[in-house]
Amino acid sequence: MGEALLGRVIDGFGRPLDGRELPDVCWKDYDAMPPPAMVRQPITQPLMTGIRAIDSVATCGEGQRVGIFSAPGVGKSTLLAMLCNAPDADSNVLVLIGERGREVREFIDFTLSEETRKRCVIVVATSDRPALERVRALFVATTIAEFFRDNGKRVVLLADSLTRYARAAREIALAAGETAVSGEYPPGVFSALPRLLERTGMGEKGSITAFYTVLVEGDDMNEPLADEVRSLLDGHIVLSRRLAERGHYPAIDVLATLSRVFPVVTSHEHRQLAAILRRRLALYQEVELLIRIGEYQRGVDTDTDTDKAIDTYPDICTFLRQSKDEVCGPELLIEKLHQILTE
Repeated sequence: MGEALLGRVIDGFGRPLDGRELPDVCWKDYDAMPPPAMVRQPITQPLMTGIRAIDSVATCGEGQRVGIFSAPGVGKSTLLAMLCNAPDADSNVLVLIGERGREVREFIDFTLSEETRKRCVIVVATSDRPALERVRALFVATTIAEFFRDNGKRVVLLADSLTRYARAAREIALAAGETAVSGEYPPGVFSALPRLLERTGMGEKGSITAFYTVLVEGDDMNEPLADEVRSLLDGHIVLSRRLAERGHYPAIDVLATLSRVFPVVTSHEHRQLAAILRRRLALYQEVELLIRIGEYQRGVDTDTDTDKAIDTYPDICTFLRQSKDEVCGPELLIEKLHQILTE
């Protein structure tokens, strides 16, 4: 462990992959226990990601643990890069588990900015590596994040993906003779998740804000692994294939996305605007089919909010769309919400 790891790429056993030797660093047990509940500081400060679709209705807090639930091919990697470039962090730890080697190199060289790479430790265990190394990679990344947190840093841990970690753990468990039960996973996989995920979050001095991606099969957000992870985390971001097919990026389904610390880290004004935005999106979805077939009649519905939702829907969609290089600050975020929802 040490500041010398920043800007470096290492494997699941902590060995350098970038062709340079590691300088003298201290060592730490990769399988540490989570901090006791009463030692943790409460989550009170927001961590602004710069992504409007998240910061507007599901603002994260420093020390929160969030799941990103996504089917393949809907912009998960791009969203991870946007989170990695978030300005509200002292250092980042990025772990890529079970990815293709080509994608890893492209992600590091072309998706992450040079400034981000300088304050980021990248742990890589590609799909061809043994299952033990793929499992170990997440433990190593968590341990590095703990080191920075214990030194008072605000750390962002991004893990892609928790599903591939679980598959590697399943491979080891089945080889050891365990029997698969829930969703083809042995019970040991589910029992290990809480201990691993509880290691992140708030500490005595610093914080680890963790984002774990979860791959869902067939867009089934309620499969056993996804359901278990959702119950263990402090919030979830859901990516929608329907939005991705429309070219709406980031393809975040705002109505399905939730931050459990949102009421704690936002102002009353912010919460009111977020509630209006959610309501208008929900009202529009209720009548979207009628609009498409030309059967909706304005003024007939006694709820006049439906007409407002239809009128503001294009502006809301424009607000929620964002390029990967664009960062929206908190003041501009509230200003834009006011313009769309109250004028």
